[in-house]
This record gives sequence, structure tokens and C-alpha cells, in this order.
Amino acid sequence: MRPDPDLPTCLASCLAAGLMLVAAGCSRGPGPAATPPRDAAVAPADRLERNSNSPVGAVNPGVERDGTPKPTVPPQPLVVPPLPDGTPEELLAFVTNLQTTKVEPQSREELLGYVQGICSRGIEAAERILATVPANDPNGLKASRLKLESLMMLSDLDEGGKPSRDLAAYAQALADGPTPALARLGKRTLIMLAAQKAFAANDMAAVAAAIPDLVTRMADVLAADPDDTESAKLAGSLGRAAEQIEIPGQAAPAIAAYETFARTLEKSSVPGIQKVAASMAGTARRLGLPGKPMELAGTRLDGTAFDAASLAGKVVLVDFWATWCGPCLQEIPNILAQYEKYHAQGFEVLAISLDESREDLDAFLAGRKLPWPILFSGKGWEDPLARSYGISGIPQLILVGRDGNVISTTARGERLGELLAGLFPADDGAAAPAATQPDAAP
Repeated sequence: MRPDPDLPTCLASCLAAGLMLVAAGCSRGPGPAATPPRDAAVAPADRLERNSNSPVGAVNPGVERDGTPKPTVPPQPLVVPPLPDGTPEELLAFVTNLQTTKVEPQSREELLGYVQGICSRGIEAAERILATVPANDPNGLKASRLKLESLMMLSDLDEGGKPSRDLAAYAQALADGPTPALARLGKRTLIMLAAQKAFAANDMAAVAAAIPDLVTRMADVLAADPDDTESAKLAGSLGRAAEQIEIPGQAAPAIAAYETFARTLEKSSVPGIQKVAASMAGTARRLGLPGKPMELAGTRLDGTAFDAASLAGKVVLVDFWATWCGPCLQEIPNILAQYEKYHAQGFEVLAISLDESREDLDAFLAGRKLPWPILFSGKGWEDPLARSYGISGIPQLILVGRDGNVISTTARGERLGELLAGLFPADDGAAAPAATQPDAAP
């Protein structure tokens, strides 16, 4: 079956939940051994063994021993088996087996019907378990999560229909319940649903207005348990979504979001979450750079400390990059062209290498002489400057004006040329002296 590009987004959720669907071109995850295609004829194992005494030699599984083709077995429709009787552990194992068994649907409709069937079995199993054990029992916790995830998949299949209403109602019931872990789960789900609804409107002003409430609700969930990794992940997703909101004349909503989340998560006792908090604080610092100075420090390739005062009065492009980063290398010709055009007038580049291997960096530079200073710590993503400004993707190009204040945190590609043309305007076909030109806003 060829993958259908129009399949609803619920399939991503299904895969994340462990439902492994085999289709041409799709990768395969962990689970039981792959089943052969249902339209393939499979001979018994003893028929496939090589028989040295047979004149036929190796047996062809597609034909009988007399050479006649085997009859084609028509594919059987996928059927989700009924839920059996059993203990909570057995019911959970039954649903897990449904989710992880590899299948090969023959059509889009068959695939969606099979997913709906598995979700229905999940809800049925969860409700049967919850009728026999309390929600705070280990199996009760698993059953509650199973029901919520099953409702979420059904909601994706029928947006705005009864499954969506059932999902919201169940998430609210969990949020209002007495079990802290389930209450957090319910509140996270309600936040996610509210965020999806806000962004679906494609009205940036409306989304920006909704962000403060979402941030407050998310902060309350984080404060309830700063060690909850799932809450930290959702906070990160909400912050990244807020980064997409840009309204002229207003501070980026993501700045307040990241700052709020970081203040709570830095109290976590989990090292991984502490790193997330530091990254959020750095991202907020980077997003707030325009109009403010950027602190620059580090070690040059010759081992000497970089002197930030050497950049005074210059327009500076700060380039976070690495030799293993394809897009970074693709950007270098553009930076070189702008450097050659404006360097004599006061344009400088400062590269911050996020390579871990000095040997790799030296080998790269041996064949490509870059005319600007390069700072190198050998710490990769843990480079002090990268951590300070929450660098999570490269190339990250930040343009600093002559007064030392940042002009743009996205000075890449054509945008870089546009910004520099404004900072170094031509005069009768020749560039005017840099000192006589005022800074320009991006």
C-alpha cells in the first residue's frame, strides 16, 4: 500500500502511542516480528528447506512441486478482535499487543477503521479496569492514561464531533480528580486542546491574547511538580509555538512564556529538567536581544581570550555554526560575499564554533580560509555563549549594530544583505564611510 499524504494527523499520535503500521516506505519500530504481506503465499518451513536429494533443489515458495502456480489467497480484511475477559494486567497486555502488532491495511478506509477499533478496545479495557481498581492504583493509572490516549486518537479522527467532546470532558474529570498525577495529565490535555483551538483560528492577534492564560495554566501545572518531565516537555512545546507569534510593536509572547517556565523548572531536582530550564532562560534572553547589547566572550583558535572591545563601532554578524552542519556551510558563501563587500567599511564577522572536535574544525579550515575570528570551546551545544542565548538550532545569525545593540536575530540569507544595505547605503555608486551612517532597524 502506498502511503496516503492526505491521512489525518491522528496517525502521528497513533504511531507515538505504539501502533505500528506497515506501509511502503515507512520505517518499522520495535514490536513482534514483522508479519508477511497478506497477499503473499508462504510455504511451510519444511517446504523451504533445501533438499539435496531433490532434482528441484531449492523449493520455490510461489509454485507447487510440479511447477504449477499456487492459488492466490485473497487478502482478508483487518478485524480488531473483541476484548477478552481477564485481569487488569491481561487487559492492558491485550491492548498493547493490538497497538504493537504490525499490520498492512489495503486502503485508507481500512486503516482508519482499524485505528478506531483499537481505540474503542482501549476505552473498553480502561473502563473495565477502572470499575475494579481505584484510579490511584498502578493499573488504574495506566488505564486512565490509556482511555485518555484512545479518546485523543478518536478525536483526531473526528474533529469537533462526539469524541472531541468526550475527550474534553474526561480530561476535565481527571483535572478535577483527587489523584495528583492524573490531575496534571488532565490539565496538560486541556492546555493542549486550548492551544490547538487558538492556533487553528489563524488569527495571530487572537492567539497572542490567548497565550498569557495558557502560560499561567501551564505554570501552575509545573509548580505542582517541577520534576514531571511530561509537563516540562509540554511547556517547551508551548514556548516554541509562542515563538511563531510576531505582532509589530509588541514584545514576543514567547519571552514571557520562557521566563515564567524557567523560573519554576530551575527548582527541579531532575538534571535533565534543570538543563531545559537553563535553555528556556537563554532562549528568552536571545529573543529579547533586539535593541539590547549582546555579551560576547570566548577563546580564539590560537588560545587567546577574545577581546570584545575590538568590535567597538563596527557592525558585527555573530554566527553560531559547526562544520557538521550542512545549512551552516551553505550560508558561508553568502557571508563571505557580504564580508568582502562591506568589511572595509566596518563590517565584521565573529563565528562561534559548536564543534566538539578541534581536529575536525582544523581540517575544515585548512581547505577554507575564513577571514574572521572564530571562538571555540570544544563543548558543542554546551558552549557557554550557546547556552547563554539558548541556541538550539544552527546556523543562528545575529546582527549587532555599531552602537553594540542587536539589530536582528535572524540575519540569514537575503535578509542579511537587506540589513547591511541599509546600514551601508551607497553614495554615487560607492559606499559611504560607515561612521557617517546611522544604525537602521531591521
